[in-house]
Formats: sequence, C-alpha cells, structure tokens
Amino acid sequence: MSVRIRFADPERDAARILAVYAPYIERTAVTFETEVPGAEAFAARVAGIAEAFPYLLLEIDGELAGYAYAHRQAERAAYQWNAELSIYLAEGFVHRGLGAPLYALLMRLLQMQGYVNLYACITASNAGSIALHECMGFAQVGRFPDTGYKFGRWHGVVWLCRRVSAGAPGAIRPVHALEREAVCAAIAQAEREISARLSSKKP
Repeated sequence: MSVRIRFADPERDAARILAVYAPYIERTAVTFETEVPGAEAFAARVAGIAEAFPYLLLEIDGELAGYAYAHRQAERAAYQWNAELSIYLAEGFVHRGLGAPLYALLMRLLQMQGYVNLYACITASNAGSIALHECMGFAQVGRFPDTGYKFGRWHGVVWLCRRVSAGAPGAIRPVHALEREAVCAAIAQAEREISARLSSKKP
C-alpha cells in the first residue's frame, strides 16, 4: 500500500478535493457551508490558500484519502501570526487513525513558517474532532451556542487553540520558501506514521 503526501496543485487537484468536501456540505454540519461551490470558484479558493499556506493532500494507492490546510484566522495586521486549520477525510478513510499524522504535519509546517497561534473552529456536536484536537494539545478557548443554522436546526461552535511558539514573533515565511530538506523530512515522517497505522489495521 503506497502512501503519499504532497502539496495541492489547484488546477489538477481542485475537482478531487471538492469531491471529498461536497458530502460534508450536503450531509453534515461539520461545515456551515450550505451549497457546494462551483468548480472554478473552488479552484480559485484552493489557489488563493496555497499561495502562502500548506494545502496538503493525502493519497493512498493513488486515491485522495483526505486533505488538510490552513488560512489566516483574522485579517487585521496584529493577527498575522494566527492560522486557522481544517482537515477532511474521504469516505472510507475515516476512523482509521490517518487524520492525526496529517494534521501534525500541517502544524509542523505552520510552525516552520513562523505562525504562533493555531486555531480550529469546530461544530460543537462534532465530539470526535474536538477530542482529536485536545489530544494534539489544543485547548478550548471559546464557545458560541446556537450560532449557525443548517438542516432545520441551530448548531453551536467551539474554538480551540494551540500555541506553538513563544516570545516576540518574527516574519512569516510563505510555505514554498521553507527549506526543502526540512519539508521533505517532515512529510516523510508523516508518511511513515500513516503507513504504520494502515499496516497495523490490516486483518
């Protein structure tokens, strides 16, 4: 079984990413997006994020098993050292222990870029995601009850944060300006961990 993690190519990968994301829009309150974006609009969204942030794809035997990315948590200049993270796994790849290594890689790359505070905004009923974040060192810092209306009812959200650096912040580096060797080493470590998890779950 082959495991590969790579950066997304918006033109080549946007349709595959959207195919993973669309069921979350159509069937769940994991995202508060209510309509599946058009192909061109979604490709532009991916491209805009990937210019400066990691947009990671996890492929298993050539199939897109999931993806993880980050974007600015808020727009004011004083927030520039904050990033908000997201991860989505394809149907058939959930509950297999694959999310944590991919998410840890995303966090490591953001730390290498110079980000300080990593945030996640999670639907309050998504206990599994909240537990994953808390296991990875995130702490709840805010709760907004009944703040999003989807599928005929209100949903709350929980904000979690993990601080990955201390002291005065430095300049933020675009992800593609990071040292190639360090990035490749971090990716290889995540690939090995995912491979080991897949192997351990074989019958």
